[in-house]
Amino acid sequence: MDRANAYETDLDRNPANHAPLTPLSFIERAAYVYPERTAVVHGARRYTWKETYARCRRLASALGRRGIGIGDTVAVMAANTPEMYECHFGVPMQGAVLNTLNTRLDAEAIAFMLNHGNARVLIADREFSATVARALEQVVHRPVVIDIDDQEYDGPGERIGEKDYEALLAEGDPDYAWQPPADEWNAISLNYTSGTTGNPKGVVYHHRGAYLNGVCNIVTWGMPQHSIYLWTLPMFHCNGWCFPWSMAANAGVNVCLRRVDPVQILRLIKEHGVTHYCGAPIVHTGLINADPGLRAGITHKVSAMVAGAAPPAAMIEGMENIGFDLTHVYGLTETYGPATVCAKHEEWGALDIGKRAERNGRQGVRYLMQEGLAVMDAATMTPVPADGETMGEIMFRGNITMKGYLKNTKATAEAFAGGWFHSGDLAVMQPDGYVKIRDRSKDIIISGGENISSLEIEEALYRHPAVLAAAAVARPDPKWGETPCAFVELKAGAQVTAQEIIEHCRNHLARFKVPRAVVFGELPKTSTGKIQKFVLRQQAKSAQAIE
Repeated sequence: MDRANAYETDLDRNPANHAPLTPLSFIERAAYVYPERTAVVHGARRYTWKETYARCRRLASALGRRGIGIGDTVAVMAANTPEMYECHFGVPMQGAVLNTLNTRLDAEAIAFMLNHGNARVLIADREFSATVARALEQVVHRPVVIDIDDQEYDGPGERIGEKDYEALLAEGDPDYAWQPPADEWNAISLNYTSGTTGNPKGVVYHHRGAYLNGVCNIVTWGMPQHSIYLWTLPMFHCNGWCFPWSMAANAGVNVCLRRVDPVQILRLIKEHGVTHYCGAPIVHTGLINADPGLRAGITHKVSAMVAGAAPPAAMIEGMENIGFDLTHVYGLTETYGPATVCAKHEEWGALDIGKRAERNGRQGVRYLMQEGLAVMDAATMTPVPADGETMGEIMFRGNITMKGYLKNTKATAEAFAGGWFHSGDLAVMQPDGYVKIRDRSKDIIISGGENISSLEIEEALYRHPAVLAAAAVARPDPKWGETPCAFVELKAGAQVTAQEIIEHCRNHLARFKVPRAVVFGELPKTSTGKIQKFVLRQQAKSAQAIE
């Protein structure tokens, strides 16, 4: 008897039944089905999906005429403007790889990225020209430089490129016949990690992952068709968590925003009927603490997405109090941004607000299109028990995990050891199967042999009514090895002493976990709102203990 699989006999892949996945197909469809619907809003500028698609094709065509092709890197240093949005489509339409640069970095870091990624073209907003000019002095092969001269920006900054972005588009064909990638595994973008120690690593995304996470954002968040999305999240950060591609698939409206400002955010939510926005905890905290009068007139549902190792319960409660619907996600640059979601359950609605905040503050379960999520013992590569106590490392596997690190086989091999991506985040698996982060492995405070979670301390600090932002790091101690040091940023007009903060923590924490030192002041943050603990660790060395 012939045991051959009949379903594989003479049933081969062909152009009629198989196509490589690419998010570039989303904008083609949006322009075809909804050509006259608004796609992008920025100040006085408005572009429809038909116009945006044509501008992206012009960009691809113009790059091609300059010799840019498959595997070439095009770097972009820009704010959240229409030009930045268009680069997410126009650059890969030409087969090139998009490298969005963090606008907060110094010239040395930018120069490293341009050199390491071998950028052939650099499209740069005039606002950042001083940093870009210094970076270009350090590059080995100077890229072609194109200026973005945004009409909404009237600050300092010189034109340093050979021409501006609009002139570049004028070189291109609006009907350019771009081709999808021959292989969906081809690189679509390059994103650099923060590089707080040593040089940053270049994380490579492929078309397949960008397509899948672009769709997954819509499904996971339950975004209605034609949602109105405000760009509070930088598009340079994990390609805006893949939302440039999500919004094309959604055929929604992209409302651009050059910089995060609670006054402007609330104004735009009212003016344009914004339905969705994303950001780090600091973005949402800014809205919670804004003048309540600024929220007057917002009567529609606003859905917010927060990502962070552990957004404080006080922030989650605050968002509920102002009537915004918050969804908590978690991920890394290496997982295309969000890769887990704290999926909500109806029965949580019957809990008091504190318990709801605790449930919604967990990192949760895997994203629909991420195939594997586990909390593992990194030494044995076995899952930890779901007891809510045993710590292990969060690990991922699946289609929304990076290809690897560019030109860094050692780091890639280490990251994928055992067939899983190692996040470096320490967590527990709770009995209901939800992941809860305890700390970054490098942020655990080891005092007298006891492991202290910095996130647990921060949770207590945020519950003080005067605290706007907080962080806890290890402070060297001759007796205990390390003790916790708290850094606190107070709300406007608030006054509190270090001793009062200590006493507050004693009411919420075991005594050995209570900070021995408290430092007041504005906390150093990245452009995405993450507190820079590596800076605080240096400052903690000179902090005075409070006995």
